[in-house]
Amino acid sequence: MKQEELNHIVSLFNIRGTVATIKPLGEGLINDTLKVNTAEDDAPDYVLQRVNTNVFPDVDMVMRNIHAVTTHIRKKLEAAGEEDIDRKVLQFVPSKEDSAKLYVIVDGQYWRMMVFVPDAITKQAVNAESSRAAGKAFGNFQAMLADIPVQLGETIKDFHNMEFRLQQLREVIEKDPAGRVKEPQVQQMLAEINKHVDEMCKAERLGREGKLPKRVCHCDTKVNNMMFDDKDNVLCVIDLDTVMPNFIFSDYGDFLRTGANFVAEDDPDMKSVGFNMDIFKAFTEGYLASAKGFLTPIETENLPYAAALFPYMQCVRFLWDYLNGDKYWKCQYPEHNFVRANNQLHLFLSIENHLPEMTDFVQSCLNK
Repeated sequence: MKQEELNHIVSLFNIRGTVATIKPLGEGLINDTLKVNTAEDDAPDYVLQRVNTNVFPDVDMVMRNIHAVTTHIRKKLEAAGEEDIDRKVLQFVPSKEDSAKLYVIVDGQYWRMMVFVPDAITKQAVNAESSRAAGKAFGNFQAMLADIPVQLGETIKDFHNMEFRLQQLREVIEKDPAGRVKEPQVQQMLAEINKHVDEMCKAERLGREGKLPKRVCHCDTKVNNMMFDDKDNVLCVIDLDTVMPNFIFSDYGDFLRTGANFVAEDDPDMKSVGFNMDIFKAFTEGYLASAKGFLTPIETENLPYAAALFPYMQCVRFLWDYLNGDKYWKCQYPEHNFVRANNQLHLFLSIENHLPEMTDFVQSCLNK
């Protein structure tokens, strides 16, 4: 996009200072992100983003959610007497035309701006130290939002709904658009998936029975969705597009799915796939240190189930895409999605073998 066009978009927001440069920022896979540097020393720099409406079709809902969440967290931080609050919660910039609106539409594209957080870094490495910090940060994020007084919208419908994902799989099996359902390897995987259907749909059943509450969750708990200061303290949780009501299992289980596998999710060496208990223990310690004050017994006792749920769900989703002809995830070779599904199935089975030890560890954390 030309510089004049970007300058025009920035001019639609109520920023301080004058624009000096606008340059790409980061390597995000969903939204297009740019850094806006201002000329004045006393004016902040900004982050400009074009929201991907293929992933988030209701941008107004996304931004209403984000506004509710960041406003509530800011009030909590102020009440607690926190210092440096502007670095501990994201600030979005209103449009000039409507101060209640945190985005603008230009040629059918949705743009938003936030204040750039100075002297902050993100991390990519998943180790015991960063996992403990992630657990504490995401647990604290949930804790601060446990009493939010508004109902948030569901920005991606049925995103972590196991029953819905299994229904998708059943539908594609019936249609078999890519002619892959009868492959022996697929039949073997389906047999293993079907053994665990009832167990893995427990969250939806507990929710319908009124035993398991939905809370405000981040729903994308990766280690690089936090910002740290130069002393390795967590400043704030970022990438808030997926914040929505869900079972707390989403934030707990999804981090462990990616963080606690010994190998990448598409590693074809199934003998190397396995559940890293050191990462599990570090993340769980951090998470319960900040979240156990508001969690119910049924939530805490099912944390090991949550760790198993997410690789199982991702196995189902990868297999669904493989049977559908690889239309959702990009593939490097014809069986890439099947390899991904097999990897996640092996991770799930590894977690199943660790469940008694995991249950004992969760209880030990609660007893501290």
